[in-house]
Amino acid sequence: MTDGIPRSARQRGRIAPTKMAHVVLRTNRYDEMIAWWKSVLELDVMHANPFLTFLTFDEEHHRIAIGRFPDLKDKVANAVGVDHFAFSYASIGDLLSTYERLAAQGIRPATSIHHGITLSFYYLDPDHNEVELQVDAFNTQAEMNAFLAGGAFLRNPIGVLFDADAFVARWRAGASDAELLRPLEGGPPDMRTAFAEH
Repeated sequence: MTDGIPRSARQRGRIAPTKMAHVVLRTNRYDEMIAWWKSVLELDVMHANPFLTFLTFDEEHHRIAIGRFPDLKDKVANAVGVDHFAFSYASIGDLLSTYERLAAQGIRPATSIHHGITLSFYYLDPDHNEVELQVDAFNTQAEMNAFLAGGAFLRNPIGVLFDADAFVARWRAGASDAELLRPLEGGPPDMRTAFAEH
C-alpha cells in the first residue's frame, strides 16, 4: 500500500484482467430493454439483429449486450444473484444533469442515497435489474480510504437517503460540488424498504 492506495494486482506480481469488458442481459422484453438502456446510459448501437444487440458508451465494441429470449420467465424478486450494476460519472454535474434528463422522460430512481463514498441514484430497468448511477464523493483515493477507515463509515456503511428533487434544486441554486458531495449526517435506512425489490 502506498499513500493509503492499495497496490494493483500487477504490482503484487499477479496476473489480473485489464478491465471489466461487458455485461450480457437476457430478456423477454427485447425492444423495451434496448430502448431503456440506450436512454439511461446514452448508448450507441454497435451491432443489432433480431436476437442480439451490442451497446456501448466508449471505445469498447460493447459494454452492454442484450439478447432476446422470448420464452424466459420473469425473475423472482429477492432471489440470489447479482444485486446491481454501477456506472460512474466524471462529475456531480454530469450525474445530476443525467438525473434531470431521465426524469424528463419519466425515468426516476427507485432509491437516492449518499453512501458517504458515492452519491448514487438506483434505477430499475424493465426487467427489474437494478442500475446505480454514481459519482465519487472524494477527489483522491487517499481521502476515500481515510473515510472508509473512519468512524462514520463504520457506524453507517449503507448511507443516508435523500430527496433527489430537493438535492437537484440545491445544485441549480448554486450549491458547490464540495457541499453537495459532503457525506450526509444520519443513520442507515431500513434495508427492508430502502431499496426496491428486484
